[in-house]
Amino acid sequence: MKLQTHRTYNFNAGPSALPISVLEKAQAELIDFRGTGMSVMELSHRSSAYETVHNQAINSLKELLSIPDNYEVLFLQGGASLQFSMIPMNFLRSGKKAGYVMTGSWSEKAFSEAKLFGDIYHAASTKESSYRSIPKVDEIEFNPDHAYLHLTSNNTIYGTQWNDFPDTGDVPLIADMSSDILSKPIDVSKFALIYAGAQKNLGPSGVTVVIIRKDLLEQANTNIPTMLKYSTHAKNNSLYNTPPTFGIYMLGEVLNWVREIGGLTAIAEQNEKKAKLIYDVIDTSNGFYIGHAKPDSRSLMNITFNLNSKELEKNFLEQTKQEGFVGVNGHRSIGGCRVSAYNAIPFDACKAFSEFMIHFQKDNGYN
Repeated sequence: MKLQTHRTYNFNAGPSALPISVLEKAQAELIDFRGTGMSVMELSHRSSAYETVHNQAINSLKELLSIPDNYEVLFLQGGASLQFSMIPMNFLRSGKKAGYVMTGSWSEKAFSEAKLFGDIYHAASTKESSYRSIPKVDEIEFNPDHAYLHLTSNNTIYGTQWNDFPDTGDVPLIADMSSDILSKPIDVSKFALIYAGAQKNLGPSGVTVVIIRKDLLEQANTNIPTMLKYSTHAKNNSLYNTPPTFGIYMLGEVLNWVREIGGLTAIAEQNEKKAKLIYDVIDTSNGFYIGHAKPDSRSLMNITFNLNSKELEKNFLEQTKQEGFVGVNGHRSIGGCRVSAYNAIPFDACKAFSEFMIHFQKDNGYN
């Protein structure tokens, strides 16, 4: 039995759409996973059948992201939000400072949590301009003796994304890549730690991926609870306690799908084409649609915009629902409109939405 071929145009910011082929495979294996007579959700996390799933997912991620050998890949729980606390608990020692680059709500939340554990500061910020851009690399302030520098690579709420990352030398660079990991090739070696909730591009909610350099692990604070130590999970291959086994299985299948369609280069090309469809409509609308992000900081994952009147915006959002487009409302904190075009969103979904935008503009008397 296959899933229905008709699928909603799902532009939710997260949890996001998953590839249809992955869902179909999970459906086929749900009751009897590869001859075990059990669902993958029922397997012991100590069994050889699950161990294969677990290790294949780790190896696939290493392969796709070209992760060097001096890094550990961890599967944790608690989302990126728990990482906001774990990072300073492990790496912000007394007498040290850590810098946070402020580019949106998620960097604000990370900063707020880190304040509980030590001395932190704004290394750069675009808040005064309503987070419409990413700071220039030469605007970021940090010193060689700082504990780390933290940034958020893509900002789901404001629709901005980093194109170039700072070279921090001996200062560990830490990035929350929850909403754009696996969307394009990156140089992992620039970072001491990368973390990402799975529910955008990696799989279903419930799994958090952490990619951490081994020498940073060795510097971590040991006087913290066992489950909050990265070393606990590294020493036990993320199997110290029961991991989110179904989520990791799904993550592994999403990674297989990425490989099958051509890897990160192919994914990046597709994402650029999808986003361009919608940005082109915004840019040629003569002010009918107003993009939030400055062009050089635009996100390929989250396209944020307003219409030129509140009434039109309300009507626009009502019609998106009638046309079967789900999740177009902007984040509750800022309103407006947002199209989240993560990896599994088909090109045709973005094409259909761009055509709807054009028709809506014409129907309302704007050429």
